[in-house]
Amino acid sequence: MEDITDFLAFEVKKEMADRYFGFRKQIETDTAAYIDKVARTTFELENNIGLGLTRIYILLHQKSLITSFIALTGLPADFFFDPYFLESATIRKRIFVDISSRGFTRKRRLINLLFDTYNTLNAAVQHYSDNLARLSEEHETIKEEIKLFYRNNDIDSIMTFIRRLEAPGGDMNGMLHGGQTVQINQRLSSKLRLQPPLAAEELLPTLPLLPALKTIKPQLSQMAEAAYAASPDLDVRDFCVPAD
Repeated sequence: MEDITDFLAFEVKKEMADRYFGFRKQIETDTAAYIDKVARTTFELENNIGLGLTRIYILLHQKSLITSFIALTGLPADFFFDPYFLESATIRKRIFVDISSRGFTRKRRLINLLFDTYNTLNAAVQHYSDNLARLSEEHETIKEEIKLFYRNNDIDSIMTFIRRLEAPGGDMNGMLHGGQTVQINQRLSSKLRLQPPLAAEELLPTLPLLPALKTIKPQLSQMAEAAYAASPDLDVRDFCVPAD
C-alpha cells in the first residue's frame, strides 16, 4: 500500500512540475523572442533611420538648415546629429557608398538626392513605428501570460502541498517548523519570480511618422537650394561612388 501511495505522490508531483515548468518555459521563450526583436529594432533604428538622417544632415550641411528640417518633420531635436560628420570627407564617402545620384546639374543632383534620401528615411520610420507597435502588443501579452501563470501557479501553495505529500503519514509531522517553512517558500518564490521585460517604449524612442514627400517638397527644395548656394562647388557624384 505504501508503494502505491509513493507512486501516486510521485505522479502528482510530476504532473504539477510539468505544468508549472512547461508554462514557465513558454513565457521565458516568448520573453527571449521579444528581447531579440527589441535588439533587431534597435539595429534598424541605428542603421536605417540613423544612417538616413546622417545623409540628409550632410546634404544640408548647415546647422540652421538641419534645425529647419528637424522642425519640419517633427523629429526630436538633434536626433542622430553629430557635427563631425559634416566635416569628415572620409565618413561622407562611406555613408554614401553605393548610393546613386541623378540629374544634369550639380544643383539638380543635390535636390534629387535629398528627395530620394528622404523617401528612404520615411519608409524606414514607418517600418520602425510598425515594429514598435508590434513590440508593444507582445509586451502586453507577456505581462498577461505572467499574471495568468501566477494566478494558476502559486509557488508557496505548491511547495506546501509537496511537503505534505513527502511528510510521513501525509501530515506535517517531521517537517520544519511552520515559520521556517514559510520563509523557505518565500525565498524560493522570490528566486523563481518571473518579471516582465522592459517595455519597448522604455528602451527605444517613439518617433512621429514623417510627412509624405509631396507635402513638404517645396520646403525641402528650398533647403537644398540654400545648401547648394552655400557650397556651389559641391557635386554629390564625388562621394556617391560604387562600393569596392
